[in-house]
Amino acid sequence: MYNKAIYPGTFDPVTNGHLDIIKRACKIFDEIIVAVADNKDKNTMFSLEKRVKMMKKATENLPKIKVKSFNSLLVEFARKENAKIIIRGLRAVSDFEYELQMGYANKSLDEEIDTIYLMPNLQNAFISSSVVRSILKYNGDVSHLVPKEILGELNVYSN
Repeated sequence: MYNKAIYPGTFDPVTNGHLDIIKRACKIFDEIIVAVADNKDKNTMFSLEKRVKMMKKATENLPKIKVKSFNSLLVEFARKENAKIIIRGLRAVSDFEYELQMGYANKSLDEEIDTIYLMPNLQNAFISSSVVRSILKYNGDVSHLVPKEILGELNVYSN
């Protein structure tokens, strides 16, 4: 049986925590679509095109990964891609309530969709895109928080 899953997010920017979840998912699934969301409700630091480019760079050595963008309901994108599994990362208990609600909402829209939750390694548990963006705003060093492949893409930000 061929297993395809979707790992959605804004990835603004991709972090070592995201990459940790992606690598774990590669052990479980035959193909993973990293779905970069074009969410107009979020005020992203990086454009959709830039976020897709960074994710492609960060995952270029992972053959099971395909990076695509989407601007629809996640379940509609999953249907289009013929994927029945959504992967979500849980860093802390505070993530759980939101992710549980989203999982139930997606299931209510499409009963064939299941969500699995993966935890990053402890060393990556505190990393979030918002932490990285906060550090970047003050020109701080984020090299220990993001994949080395995208560091060159991050230094273009200025106040």
